[in-house]
Amino acid sequence: MGFEEKTMKSDKLYEGKILNLRVDTVELPDKKYSKREIIEHPGGVGVIPIAEDNTIVLVRQYRKAVEKFLLEIPAGKLELNEEPRITAIRELKEETGYTTKKMDYLLEFHTSPGYTNEKIYLFLATELVEGDPIPDNGEFIEVEKYSIDTLVKMVDRGEILDSKTIIGINFAKKYLEKNMK
Repeated sequence: MGFEEKTMKSDKLYEGKILNLRVDTVELPDKKYSKREIIEHPGGVGVIPIAEDNTIVLVRQYRKAVEKFLLEIPAGKLELNEEPRITAIRELKEETGYTTKKMDYLLEFHTSPGYTNEKIYLFLATELVEGDPIPDNGEFIEVEKYSIDTLVKMVDRGEILDSKTIIGINFAKKYLEKNMK
């Protein structure tokens, strides 16, 4: 398909701890020019932790960007040159206190490719060992556990709004249907 946009100029407007913002001037396939505002993000991970009793371990925290408390799978930002699996193991422990004997890679996806390069790597954690959370400074999280049936109903009712969590619940449902005894 020959509809690529060629970057003619790139201006970095902001460099932060979590993200950078740049504006690219691009040449369109019809030889016209346009601006693209791009949020650069190092990427992150999401973990679907399935406990021994087949409940899913989630975290509830206030998200300033949407001014709401959201129920989410444990997740976090990749550190510089860090392997996603290592990030997943770290974030699971920090946010929930759980460690795992089995962390399986599922897939990766772009969160919103219209304006950011952020990519999430999704993992499934089983054979969990309970422990104490070690949240980052300024991070206030409640750990909650739900059955998969309850979570599916919560998604259907619009009570879970985080996209990585909705994707994670879908994968957890398939996993549990396949592996329940």
